[in-house]
Amino acid sequence: MAGLMIAACSSAMPGPSMTTTAFGVAEQIPVSVSRPDGLGPFPAVVIMHDCSGLGAGSSGAPARWASELVARGYVVVIPDSFTTRGLPGGICTVPLSQRRANVSPERRAGDAYAALAYARSLPYVDGRRVGIMGGSHGGSTTLATMMAAEPRGFAAAVALYPRCDLHAGVYKPAAPVLILIGDKDDWTLAEHCRQLAAAGRAAGHPVTIKVYPGAHHAFDSPNRVRYVGTRVNPNAPGGRGATTGGNPIAWADSIQQVAAFFAQHLDR
Repeated sequence: MAGLMIAACSSAMPGPSMTTTAFGVAEQIPVSVSRPDGLGPFPAVVIMHDCSGLGAGSSGAPARWASELVARGYVVVIPDSFTTRGLPGGICTVPLSQRRANVSPERRAGDAYAALAYARSLPYVDGRRVGIMGGSHGGSTTLATMMAAEPRGFAAAVALYPRCDLHAGVYKPAAPVLILIGDKDDWTLAEHCRQLAAAGRAAGHPVTIKVYPGAHHAFDSPNRVRYVGTRVNPNAPGGRGATTGGNPIAWADSIQQVAAFFAQHLDR
């Protein structure tokens, strides 16, 4: 596996960066790229990070998934939506405010499409075969991105434990979407995602879901299950507090689910 090029966590951005435009405002934000050995062209996946961001307090999930995907022959592009917007520590405990609205899933969809364009600019990427995935806030961003379809957009998407109640009416993604979530998730509720997927499928849209029994939010984490009372959680009484932690069975199966899904939609 080739080395990982990582953008530094500072406003100076001495590492790689890309131009993104959201709500009519052009910005430069950091981006990292990891790739398999060889000349390519390879399929690629854009990973949207969760509410913890990519700094010292990151959940580590984007890097964990990047390792799995690169080992399977994918280039991985990870944009940093938080650092240069004044939120290097993430937004998991940041109150609902303008600062949080500035990195909403809808706005981060702009970052996702900028990352798609960036991926397509790489000479070793097959621009026809680019997918997107993310967990939690990144999963919600993934769902929003697939609704904000652009011509020649993402070919497939995986949303890990996203907020599915942000979408009113029938969810109509521009390409196949897979949702993976735990039935004990008290931060982003599985039932909301069941309803979103069922309505989408009933209307003929390519939305599938798998719910893991006994799994909590961030089931792909190596950390133990724990409750943190300061996390912003619209689904909790008083709007605070959520449980996260790894589930080895769900993690192992999710690797297989993601690998099979992207193989079906990107490896052809």
